[in-house]
Amino acid sequence: MKPCSVGESGCGKSTAGRVILQLIPDSDQDGVPDDIDSCPLERNGLRNSRLDMQMIFQDPQDSLNPRMTVGSIISEPILEHKNFQAKERRELVEQLLISVGMNPRFTNRYPHEFSGGQRQRIGIARALALSPDFIICDEPIAALDVSIQAQVINLLEDLQEKYGLTYLFISHDLSMIRHIANRVAVMYLGRIVELASSQVLYSTPLHPYTQALLSAVPMHDPKMERKRKRTILVGDVPSPADPPSGCHFSTRCPRAEDRCFKDSPEWREVSQGHQVACHLV
Repeated sequence: MKPCSVGESGCGKSTAGRVILQLIPDSDQDGVPDDIDSCPLERNGLRNSRLDMQMIFQDPQDSLNPRMTVGSIISEPILEHKNFQAKERRELVEQLLISVGMNPRFTNRYPHEFSGGQRQRIGIARALALSPDFIICDEPIAALDVSIQAQVINLLEDLQEKYGLTYLFISHDLSMIRHIANRVAVMYLGRIVELASSQVLYSTPLHPYTQALLSAVPMHDPKMERKRKRTILVGDVPSPADPPSGCHFSTRCPRAEDRCFKDSPEWREVSQGHQVACHLV
């Protein structure tokens, strides 16, 4: 299963992922739909949950400790959570490097000796070290060259099939999400505004913000590209620290009514599996 979270930069996608894994505290549940719970855990329960859920971070340059070797980086979660002997750890690290397409003899090298794509593979190997069931991929290809992005996505899909993983992809690349996601959640200013299967969301978007996002995705057919209408949003994104009253999207919505500026829209299901928060739907 590959659910995805999409939206503009700064809309809260990465923050939502970190809240789900409780890397940061959830200070406000008002913007989270009732059926989505971050499941707060006590210290011991949270420690045990780390065995089942991990994260692949956006920038492999910043997420890997430059003072640690590749072998130490990948084996760190194993040392913390598993009672393995040194030989078992070394064999597991080498196997993980092989599984992400890297030479197992690289264990004594440092992150700065690798390219961006190779560093991201090291980050993926670290996330797999504890055999988790659920991995949050926080824009795992955003910092990589276009030529490498497809290789990393193909690797993640192969690993999912091999290990039976569930991914939550966080991305602003709508064309990529269309091909890899089962379900898509669209976020704006810290709130999920629409949630549906990938097929339904791309064919019948209901929220004005979703429609504007999809209208900005280039089409492969030049004739259709020239004919289609785009939704151009005016104004700047408000500050997340001081969002507008009512619907957060009201200040930029081309269809906003008086109630949109006063009342926050309810999160509701408009068809099976298709949920939206908008007064106009």
